[in-house]
Amino acid sequence: MTALMQTPSNWTLVNEDIDNLFEGFFRPFRRDLGASTSRTVPAMDVAERENDYVIRLDMPGVSRDDIDITLADGVLTVTGELRKEEEERTDHMIREERYYGKMSRSVRLGQQIDEKKVLANYKDGVLELILPKAEEVKPKKIAVS
Repeated sequence: MTALMQTPSNWTLVNEDIDNLFEGFFRPFRRDLGASTSRTVPAMDVAERENDYVIRLDMPGVSRDDIDITLADGVLTVTGELRKEEEERTDHMIREERYYGKMSRSVRLGQQIDEKKVLANYKDGVLELILPKAEEVKPKKIAVS
């Protein structure tokens, strides 16, 4: 057997079981829905600023041509596809864990968005969206007389 595929000792298995127990305890709930779900739902951060929202999604390995962004009825949906490169293999694959396929994430926005001014930037596997708030929902300062 190669060094890559060594049989683990009993203590190694016990340590891995304990690590897995605590790992699940500290992760957000959506990641505990199963391996296939956490791979098909990209991680997302949402920040609200005075005039806009900033949303960042992790989509490593996805080509910008394979990303689709829609905003309809106050729901933002981002979909992407991580394509597996088809190649002629001359080696024997021992283990394959990398995910290929479609991923999607939707979020209902709590405010009106100026859809004509939405910006999207994709760099280093992170999609960043800037969603300006519509004028009617921006905070307004009222002068005291």
